[in-house]
Amino acid sequence: MELETKLKINKDLMDAPNLMDRLSDKDLEAIGKTVWEGYSRDKQSRIVWERRMESGMDLAMQIQKEKNFPWTGCSNVIFPLVTIAALQFSARSYSNIIQGTDVVRYRVVGEDPTGKVKERADRISKHMSWQVLEEDTSWEEQHDRLLINLGIVGTNFIKTYFSPRLKHNVSELVMARDLVLDYYAKSVESCARKTHIVPLYRNEIYERSVAGIFDPKILDAAWFNTKPSYYEGTPKQDVRRGLSPNETDDDTPFRTLEQHRLLDLDGDGYAEPYIVTIEEGSKKVCRIVARFDREEDVERTTSGKILRIKPTEYFTKYSFIPAADGGIYDIGFGVLLGPLNEAVNSGINQLLDSGTMQNSIGGFLGRGAKIRGGVYTMAPWEWKRVDSTGDDLRKNMVPFPERQPSAVMFQLLSLLIGYTDRVSGAVDQMVGENPGQNTPAETSRNTTEQGMQVYSVIFKRVWRSMKEEFKKLHELNGTFLKPTQRFGDSGNEIRREDYGANSDYVVPVADPHITSASQRVAQAVMVKQAAATTAGYDRDVVERNFLRAIQVSGMDEIYKGQDKLPPPKDPKVQVEEMKQKAKIGALQLKSKTFAATLEENKKVNMAKIAQMEANAIKLMHDAKIDRADMRLKAFDIAISAMQEHNKQLNEQIKAMGELNDEGSTDGPSGGGDVSGVEEPAGNAGVLPPPGGMGGEPQGPMG
Repeated sequence: MELETKLKINKDLMDAPNLMDRLSDKDLEAIGKTVWEGYSRDKQSRIVWERRMESGMDLAMQIQKEKNFPWTGCSNVIFPLVTIAALQFSARSYSNIIQGTDVVRYRVVGEDPTGKVKERADRISKHMSWQVLEEDTSWEEQHDRLLINLGIVGTNFIKTYFSPRLKHNVSELVMARDLVLDYYAKSVESCARKTHIVPLYRNEIYERSVAGIFDPKILDAAWFNTKPSYYEGTPKQDVRRGLSPNETDDDTPFRTLEQHRLLDLDGDGYAEPYIVTIEEGSKKVCRIVARFDREEDVERTTSGKILRIKPTEYFTKYSFIPAADGGIYDIGFGVLLGPLNEAVNSGINQLLDSGTMQNSIGGFLGRGAKIRGGVYTMAPWEWKRVDSTGDDLRKNMVPFPERQPSAVMFQLLSLLIGYTDRVSGAVDQMVGENPGQNTPAETSRNTTEQGMQVYSVIFKRVWRSMKEEFKKLHELNGTFLKPTQRFGDSGNEIRREDYGANSDYVVPVADPHITSASQRVAQAVMVKQAAATTAGYDRDVVERNFLRAIQVSGMDEIYKGQDKLPPPKDPKVQVEEMKQKAKIGALQLKSKTFAATLEENKKVNMAKIAQMEANAIKLMHDAKIDRADMRLKAFDIAISAMQEHNKQLNEQIKAMGELNDEGSTDGPSGGGDVSGVEEPAGNAGVLPPPGGMGGEPQGPMG
């Protein structure tokens, strides 16, 4: 491509928001034509992939197409095999890749005797996690959508850049259909031409033109002041959205093509990386900007000739399963399960249609049936009047042969669904179903682990792609971050110089080898057990890792660390406390034994009191009045004495209980002194009955 104007590669060119004013109209027309032709060739190279991708998306969204075979209104069921597989992958990936508030981690590599490297790594980890979860409010939602679409299509892209309008980094989801690459390109980074399809509303183009990002002449251009023309490829998407694809108005967005490509604008024979934006309908250039930001990105020879330019890469590819034919667009469940899903759909619809035939009424009418011509329908509680007798009618009406749904067809359908589950990894245990009664735990665990193998490999690819995305964010922070910035509610501080470190050490917090919450918890428990029995572990790190694995919120408030514990006691004091506890324990045991003896004596006294009362009642009936009265008084005196003794026993038992309570709660000095309490021998303290052992009191007349 020969240009009339030659540009000079310098700092001014790198910082310019738009280079269109430095080129002639003829040059801009040639550049616009080149961009359009490159986009058309790349789109043609992936036409087969687009067809497969659209079919897989229709299956995932269960879009029904019109059918008139074997008859109008026949069964038209879309079995959700692709849908289930995509949802299962998204559910497992989302919970494992985004764990709480810690998403990004900066690794510490090499020796760190002063601890400064670890402090910087902690600052970077906290700041970047805050950026993706708090500052860029759409980051988590964008990646949620990415994981859903990735399982169906197989390829997605994240566009990472610094937004001057928002004043922070942005990670934007770009669907595979909206980033057109040469199908047989080796990688996104080495692809010489990448076209991002960007719909822009009229106001958005106006704002960019007034701000100088787009050419200000666009506001007077004919294409900008007319209705946008409808573009290719949208009707299928609009059918899934339930929209009409044939109507446009002033609010319909224009479709711009943002092409990241190589152009030789300085005429030295080496094509430099630029970003050229054109409007698809008119093919007019809207913007040209350099795709390299720093002078260090330009390598020159000693004579000043450009040797190489390192381009700024905006796109990160997220991969599901690499394409077997070597294409850059990977494959998802929509392509892998598409043929099987369509076969299952056909089998289910044929079985349903067969059931419809079985439940329908139809057959042949002979000439002997005197019925008017036409088609007859049957309804419940309806009777048709005919001119034939019953016997003639029965002989001339022959129903169609009975054709029940085929058992072989059902078995074939089960076989297809079973192999579909194998491909997608959505076997019974992987979707939360019980494998059966009395299944050994180890067998169930091994079966689940084998079923997770397909998912584990895909999860590692997602982890690797996210690492590349975080690497781009790290480099953007090193360029656009303020010299010092506070972030978060706790007043944390980050400096731009912190991001001068190697960006290769930025990784996701998620472990690519741990693919479930149970595995994460099991690993944390094993590490905690090893730390309890083996020296050399950092107990604080181990404990926080365990709390993080079980997803405890407020971890810093719950666990303060071992350095926050009170200082240990003097060993001599601990020995003395142990002696005091042993002494108090012995005294408490002795007091409990004494209390038990008192309780037994109390029971004996109560029994004797009951016996005396019974004897007194008997005496009242048998003895003479004067003699009985004297003996009853003696009984009263003895009973009163024994009751007073029981009262003393109760007080002693209560005192022993209080003594035991104090000794058990007050520690070494709270037990009190019980050395003065002596246990009586035998039944000491139990008063004998007034009349000796005979059981009757001895009065003056006795």
